Amino acid sequence: MKRDLKPRDHSLFLKAFRMYLQYINSGLYFRKEHIVGIENVPINGTPVVVVSNHQNCLNDPLCVCLNLTDRRMNFLARANVFKNPVFNKALRAMGLLPAYRMSHEGFSAITNNQVTLDAAGHALTEGETVMLYPEADHQDKRWLGTFKIGYLRIAFSAAEKMGFKEDVMILPSCNHYSNYFHARTDMLIKFGEPISLKPYYERYQESPRETMVEINNIVRSRIQEMMLHIDDLEHYDEIDFLRETSYGSMYAKRHGFKHRFLPSRLRADQKFVDALKSAYDQHPEEVTSIYNDTAHLAAECKRLGIRDWLFKHNPGIEAPILRGLGLLLLLPLFIVSIIPTGLLFIIPRIFTKILIKDQMFLSSFNVAVSAFISVPICQLIPTILLWIFVGFWWALGYFVAFPFMFILVWNYMRLWQKFKGSCNFVKPKNRATIANLRELRKSIHSRLDAILE
Repeated sequence: MKRDLKPRDHSLFLKAFRMYLQYINSGLYFRKEHIVGIENVPINGTPVVVVSNHQNCLNDPLCVCLNLTDRRMNFLARANVFKNPVFNKALRAMGLLPAYRMSHEGFSAITNNQVTLDAAGHALTEGETVMLYPEADHQDKRWLGTFKIGYLRIAFSAAEKMGFKEDVMILPSCNHYSNYFHARTDMLIKFGEPISLKPYYERYQESPRETMVEINNIVRSRIQEMMLHIDDLEHYDEIDFLRETSYGSMYAKRHGFKHRFLPSRLRADQKFVDALKSAYDQHPEEVTSIYNDTAHLAAECKRLGIRDWLFKHNPGIEAPILRGLGLLLLLPLFIVSIIPTGLLFIIPRIFTKILIKDQMFLSSFNVAVSAFISVPICQLIPTILLWIFVGFWWALGYFVAFPFMFILVWNYMRLWQKFKGSCNFVKPKNRATIANLRELRKSIHSRLDAILE
């Protein structure tokens, strides 16, 4: 007889905390979130294991948790992020469970995983959703690592506890970011078609490991198809540079993709990377030569403090003048806005310089520091004080204006960076170097056109 699975309801605290994090994550940090394939997510009450690539530390599970609000989510995350007592309490309240790894916590800590695995399996038997990352660690590149099969052990163990009568679903998904490190960029969550484990129950009982390996290969293959997977790690930096420059945008438009719309741009980038891989297999020497020239172009752009888009627009002296005038005109608004929001930029930098060694933690740490320190100090406390000492409407006005002031300051700083880049681009002392780089860039593009089209 089929059981009526009833997942735990969210507590009032958890609902409020999720709303607050949604404001930090979606209202302040990310410019836009894209959710693709939401129709593939099984209804709440279905035992589901969501499996994903791991590209951006805590931001990966956080973005999923804040978008699948109809269910009780449980996540397995690396155990070292639970060391801080405050983070430990907050993470567990959000449904995160510690996963201990021999390479990080030592062999003796591995036994602690049984408690975590039992908790995750119990959540599935109650019809809840569990999410984990089979790579066991985040990547520092846009590629997919080797999958461990622990998630399938959890899934089949839960199915066994339910007498192999309830279906347990594996939901492949992927995370994708327009930029790993900057705020006010776009992110994408993509859900593929769920895989039912029920057809595998009988085979699993006869040969568990072989069955899990087979399913694991299917799951990994589906996730790789959804994400941007650059497996040429030797030339990764060059491929990523070309993809992000105006050539990648031109390639996207040439093939009918919307280069400013992240889901469409992801498909264009997948096609571009596949085309480069095919070209390399057919013309390794020519493509290697292009990569070598691309590495030189990227290094010189970095040294001069310029971006590739400047070559496309080819600005004259009027560009930095106009941007400088824009900065002057907006300076009063910037000053007014930076006073209340400045700590949102300063506090994370202080902490990251001291604590962050792995750059892939940067954006996750910025979100965490903003949620627990910066926003309470800059927005919540001033709002309360204004309400007490000045009045409700002043407090409400400040609270509503705060995110717009933050966005204005961020865009002003971006304009400042563009101003500096355009100044470097038109400097007389850089003229000869810029001319040589322009010719090199033109050569790279024409050679790419010849081998890709």
